[in-house]
Amino acid sequence: MERDEAGDTRPAVAQNTGTGTLGKVLSVLETVVTAEVPLRFSDILALSGQPRGTLHRQLSHLVEEGLLIQRRDLCYEPGLRLLKFAYRAWSKNQFRSIAGPHLQRLHEETGETVHLGVLRDIEIIYVDKVESRQTVRMESQIGNASPVYCTGLGKAALSVLPPERLAATIGRLAFRRFTANTHLSAASLKCDLDEVRLRGYAFDREEHEADIRCVAAPIHDAGFDLVAGVSVTGPAYRVTMEQLEAWADVVRQAAMAIIEDVQIRLGPGR
Repeated sequence: MERDEAGDTRPAVAQNTGTGTLGKVLSVLETVVTAEVPLRFSDILALSGQPRGTLHRQLSHLVEEGLLIQRRDLCYEPGLRLLKFAYRAWSKNQFRSIAGPHLQRLHEETGETVHLGVLRDIEIIYVDKVESRQTVRMESQIGNASPVYCTGLGKAALSVLPPERLAATIGRLAFRRFTANTHLSAASLKCDLDEVRLRGYAFDREEHEADIRCVAAPIHDAGFDLVAGVSVTGPAYRVTMEQLEAWADVVRQAAMAIIEDVQIRLGPGR
């Protein structure tokens, strides 16, 4: 199923291969899932430190089980079965349960789609959603990931990171144009984040998807182990920037209420 890509000159970085057969397979899976770009067989071979034949068998099993996909260009990427596992895990996650009532109240106040997202490296992972009551609404799915630099949730989360962690995160970004309003440089993003800190909330001004706007507020715990955000999103023809400004305070209040509940229910000793 796999073919080695001869001549690949990407640098090798050894990783911990874990102990035992299962640990080594999980290490390979994690290598592929956490990579910033899809990896070829030779990339994974260099990163994993596994024997060629062993790695070939491990990748074959992971593909057969739906945990990885091998694309036509022979690169590997996460399989759809992982989304099922992720959804099951998050459906029982305490943070999601704590935030749920606040998301519902925010939805009742605005009538638009409400999202809860968690920062993971340079992406925002959507972990919960309350769908808009409107006929025309944003298409999104729990478990999907979006870039941090062009989403309201992403910018809200970035705005509360400690300086060193923020600098490291921005340094890993590869800016890509999604719309005419997308940030294409670190300098542009940093200017936006300065405004987000002053206001306490972030906007997505049709930066990730054309005709989609949102307002978002940050959520984090004391040690920044949890960095997340909550947002209200809607189509631009119905949700004006003035409307988002009017909703900003209730979004911030929802974020603050979630933070308070997280501190009470997930604090030290709980």
